[in-house]
Amino acid sequence: MEAPKSDMEAMDEHKLAEMGYRQDLKRDWSMLHNFGVSFSIISVITGLTTLFQYGLNTGGPAVMSVGWIVVSFFTMFVGLGMAEIVSAVPTSGGPYFWAAILAPKGIAPFLSWVTGWFNLLGQVAVTTGITFGLANLISTTATIGTSYEPTAGKTLGIYAAVLFSHGVINSFGVRALRYLNNTSILLHSVGISCFCIAVLAKAPTHQSAKFVFSTFNDATGGDGAGWGVRASPAYVAAIGVLMSQYTITGFDASAHLSEETRNASWSAPLGVLMSIGVSALFGFFVILALLFSIQDFDATIGSEYEQPVVQILIDIFGEGGAIVLMTLIMVCVYHCGLFSLTSNSRMMFGFSRDGGLPHFFDKVDSRHRAPIRAIWLGATLSFLLAVPSLGSTVAFSAATSIATIGLYISYGLPILIGMIWPRNFKKGPFNLRFASRWIALVAVLWICFITIIFCLPTANPVDSQTLNYTPVAVGIVALWAFGSWFLWARKWFTGPVRQIQAEQLGIDLEDPAAMEKVEKVEVQGKLGGDVSEYKTQ
Repeated sequence: MEAPKSDMEAMDEHKLAEMGYRQDLKRDWSMLHNFGVSFSIISVITGLTTLFQYGLNTGGPAVMSVGWIVVSFFTMFVGLGMAEIVSAVPTSGGPYFWAAILAPKGIAPFLSWVTGWFNLLGQVAVTTGITFGLANLISTTATIGTSYEPTAGKTLGIYAAVLFSHGVINSFGVRALRYLNNTSILLHSVGISCFCIAVLAKAPTHQSAKFVFSTFNDATGGDGAGWGVRASPAYVAAIGVLMSQYTITGFDASAHLSEETRNASWSAPLGVLMSIGVSALFGFFVILALLFSIQDFDATIGSEYEQPVVQILIDIFGEGGAIVLMTLIMVCVYHCGLFSLTSNSRMMFGFSRDGGLPHFFDKVDSRHRAPIRAIWLGATLSFLLAVPSLGSTVAFSAATSIATIGLYISYGLPILIGMIWPRNFKKGPFNLRFASRWIALVAVLWICFITIIFCLPTANPVDSQTLNYTPVAVGIVALWAFGSWFLWARKWFTGPVRQIQAEQLGIDLEDPAAMEKVEKVEVQGKLGGDVSEYKTQ
């Protein structure tokens, strides 16, 4: 027997019903839990540790430290724009649903379709980047004091095993996710703070502030001549901010979990902003702790472990201490990957529910109240994206670029739509008022900038091993999104489907054939296909 619903739960369900959806997912997450998932997915220790080598080679300490400040500043504009939208439209679909709500009726389905596919790309790629990064850390740590020799095949096998464990926990441990979330918050705050304090306190010597904030290093050239010579130092600095920008991604998880969060119209936007702000502070602390504690810069870059964080810890604590602290880092990264798949699956569940993916993937397991099919779809696609690592030395940085571009394009499109058509934007309780369009403009311009620079080559000379295949992956998704729309999707995809009204018409939502009818323009007309009806009041 179910317990009676509180007034807040009833209000959340009523809000969801206004947008045409029933409460399928269990709504028992607090604002702290909502924040914790985004905070765990951003996981500053994950992005910084896995891309520290990239940062030292591509701009060095100056770009890493100053670049973090710049990226954090502009990312907060993106977060503010997203928070205002999720406050008005708190659904698990996130960006693609926002695009449909905010755009004019005639182009809403098209913009929703394109936004959904870019968000799906970003979600899959960020899960790949996090968990494949963990596999690399495990391989590297296993070499400390042993004869173990990592290979691309072994690392891919470790990656598959970790990804499988994430899928299992997400499928059958839904109740445990909340407790793991609390653990993750503790690890990423108290644990990483203790890590940084220990590193700073134990380091035999410390670098100067001049070294940390002004030392520029260009090691992007395999033949000795990097992009700083063949292009300019500004080019190196621009592509060097990938470390910072990739790290601060995934905060849309607060939106994707809004249907499972109490008082979502306030909790979800605050979860977005808190995760960015707290991560910016903790990330800067981690960067400074590691950079100030480098003992020998050249030896750290040229480390036999090919992982500068490992070398820094060995220089300070010895092999035993380094293994202990790397284990702490890896546990944090594990939680990050776990919740990335959680967010990933919720987006796919919402997109499938609305016809963007086959309806096979929008089923919620009645016992565990989890979208199990969407979870394993996300895990499978994330594994496939890592397969090129078997033949590419820049596969990991490419995956992080793909994740960053895919996610930020999907963040930017709804913000741009709301800026261009403000009359369609019915604000929620989190309202930026007169500053809304100016903040949106800054956010969109920043996203345009990073989309361009992260498609550029990162290693020189460019060959089959060093090719940045980000433009290829992003181009394939763009070609699919636009091509599929004009070839067939425009004939039936009309944006988010209103479940409740469909049920009232006697349409069986479990029947794929019946759901295809829902997606037809004629039936959408019966359901109230005008997207203005979906807007919050």
